[in-house]
Amino acid sequence: MKHTIPSEIRNAHGERLDFVYTPGSADNNTLVIIAHGITAHKDRPMLVTLSNCLAKNGIHSVRFSFSGHGKSEGKFEEFSPTKEVGDLESVFNAFAGWTKYGYVGHSLGAAVGVLFASKDPRVSFLISLAGMAYTAAFAQREFGTVTPGQGYMWDMPEFPLSKVLIEDMNRIDNVKEAAKKIRIPWLFIHGLADDVVPPQDSRDLFALASEPKKLVEIPDCDHLFPPPHDSFMAETVVNWIKELKLIA
Repeated sequence: MKHTIPSEIRNAHGERLDFVYTPGSADNNTLVIIAHGITAHKDRPMLVTLSNCLAKNGIHSVRFSFSGHGKSEGKFEEFSPTKEVGDLESVFNAFAGWTKYGYVGHSLGAAVGVLFASKDPRVSFLISLAGMAYTAAFAQREFGTVTPGQGYMWDMPEFPLSKVLIEDMNRIDNVKEAAKKIRIPWLFIHGLADDVVPPQDSRDLFALASEPKKLVEIPDCDHLFPPPHDSFMAETVVNWIKELKLIA
């Protein structure tokens, strides 16, 4: 079956999802789907660096923005991890016919990937960048003093804090049970200077993951993998994919 590269992606709510496909070499049929974290979008510099590094090594990728983020349609105050799992499913459905799919998620996007991969067999391998394990604890730590429906994330008016988000993050609580169900290769990369999502989140999920698995911790690297850490992260991803022969 020939793989699909869509001209448009819409989620279950009919909202258009902004995306960019970066081609690899014609002789492989593996697609890596890349997603961002909370308040971000598909063009985070670290994610662009990753796409470019994958392409240089012949690996196809697509970066997309969750609904309510970046140039995707939808209201920011309507997003939640559960809605983002649905967005991710829509992206997988739109890119049909690939032999293998990998998923790379950053921060909350990594937690979304764990929830999705635990129940969707299309995911062949999983990569968590500064991945969040404890959604309720994150919400309490970062937004505990903000009133949902009235205040903003990090005092930024463009990012209103919604009851929908807080209720969903509290309901999920953590993704450890989902992590236990995952039986595919899993790479974790986390900066040791991350003050947004603690490195312990990755360590705890790594302990629950099945083999083959790998945890890479980067000294002096914060949550956003600024240069030169972005290049090191991207090369680590590519080398791991090659090492495990995950290209089909």
